[in-house]
Amino acid sequence: MHIYLNNAATTYPKPPAVARAMADFVERGGANLSRGSASDRDLNSMNVVLNCREALCEFFGCEDSEFVTFTSNVTHSLNMVLKGYLRPGMRVLTTSMEHNSVTRPLRSLEAGGVEVVFIPCDDEGYLRTDDLARELAKKHTDLVVLSYASNVCGAVQDVPAISRLCASDGVPLVLDAAQAAGHMAIDVRELGCDALCFTGHKGLFGPQGTGGVIWKPSFAHICVPLMEGGTGSFSHEDVQPDAMPDKFEAGTPNMPGIAGLHAALEFICAEGLENIVRREHELGAMLLNGLREIEDITIYGPRSDRPRVPVIAMNFHDIDNARAAHILSTRYGIETRPGIHCSPIAHRTLGSFPQGALRLSPGYFNTDEEIEYVIRTIRTLADM
Repeated sequence: MHIYLNNAATTYPKPPAVARAMADFVERGGANLSRGSASDRDLNSMNVVLNCREALCEFFGCEDSEFVTFTSNVTHSLNMVLKGYLRPGMRVLTTSMEHNSVTRPLRSLEAGGVEVVFIPCDDEGYLRTDDLARELAKKHTDLVVLSYASNVCGAVQDVPAISRLCASDGVPLVLDAAQAAGHMAIDVRELGCDALCFTGHKGLFGPQGTGGVIWKPSFAHICVPLMEGGTGSFSHEDVQPDAMPDKFEAGTPNMPGIAGLHAALEFICAEGLENIVRREHELGAMLLNGLREIEDITIYGPRSDRPRVPVIAMNFHDIDNARAAHILSTRYGIETRPGIHCSPIAHRTLGSFPQGALRLSPGYFNTDEEIEYVIRTIRTLADM
């Protein structure tokens, strides 16, 4: 038996159409973007990118597909936004539940003169909006950046309320949607965020090496590019074009990955996002409820029915989480993720630092029978 419960790291398996689309591009497409002779192959490559860009625009409620930027992952996206906007002397607010893809760029910017404030979350992983309001009132703030959903414990922040607070103070809001995109409906215009950073290989079912930024046009215009170089456009100029989407897309994009991501979005559309979300929440609730009945384990994060995605962090009382992960994999065929999950400040907030936790993250392709087997297995280990 093989049971995959590490979907927070990357979804597996991918829909079969994803691999087919990637192979088809490599085998029968293959032309570089805007760098050919205007042959059918060149035009088809342009269509691959355009179709995916438009699909992402519709999926996230973006007002104009030109303001969808392709990147290689959400870390790339966050670096692009944070380093493209923040300058010495600016002040940025974030939370104590961030992934290192937010924390490390901010620490680097802090060393260069940006003031960074980490607002403590509660021990279930949630930002108290009153605390954010106090920080916004305390001193002029230039940016708020935070994870929509925790990659450690699944806590989903109250982004609509956070967005309203930011809007009332005229402060741009940047969201790390790595664990949210594909696990809930997201409309950037309704949320009012200025940039939404996403990855393609998690809840969107796409391949690794894909991601992007959904920009509010006014915010995109004031950010500077992280990289500059060839775009296949404006080639008579020796400076990076300011036109979107070229402004932030220097260099050759991951064409097979974009083809695969588009196929993944088509899969989500065919299945129905609401059906995928409902099924994932059913599996997550089944797993969480079963674990809560087991003695000799500790579960971190949300303890009630507060909003969450199906990501669960736990520890055995008498088994190190790395050893537990090894036992689950080698003896029982259950794949999980032990450790710090690239988020040490989140583990400090939840009370699981320095040992980290064993993370279980079911996905759309898991079955009820698999979840029941996992619960029985964890009960058996806890009783040993």
